[in-house]
Amino acid sequence: MVITWHIWVIVAIILLLLEMFAPAFVLASFGVGCLAASIAAGVSLGIKIQIVAFIAGTLGAFFGVRPIFSRYCYKASSGVKTNVDALIGKTGRVTETIDYELNAGRVVVGGDDWKAVTQDGTVIEKNSKVEVVRVEGSKLYVRQI
Repeated sequence: MVITWHIWVIVAIILLLLEMFAPAFVLASFGVGCLAASIAAGVSLGIKIQIVAFIAGTLGAFFGVRPIFSRYCYKASSGVKTNVDALIGKTGRVTETIDYELNAGRVVVGGDDWKAVTQDGTVIEKNSKVEVVRVEGSKLYVRQI
């Protein structure tokens, strides 16, 4: 059975399109391998040479192009804290007296209302200013400032 270059190109296009849904450059590497095999098929080389061209093209793209692609497309984070990590160090206002004994206490930080406790079990009165020390789940650990 002879695989024509048309089939290799169609499979390459499908793999390159699927890469949009799984962006890791793996499917694209296989697509590049298919393009290499289509060239071999286009110059009427046998199936064994087409398979070798597919393997060489895939490995070349995966180990040659993918690291460069990954370096520029998936840069390391800029160190900007997001989500709950961004709350640490922020100041807030106590809306319900924080008392560990009564399992009570709420604070507003950045416009959001959170359950709050103190690190050392002290009581912090309503309308006091606090600083977020750490976050565990949906509970803020705070200290009075």
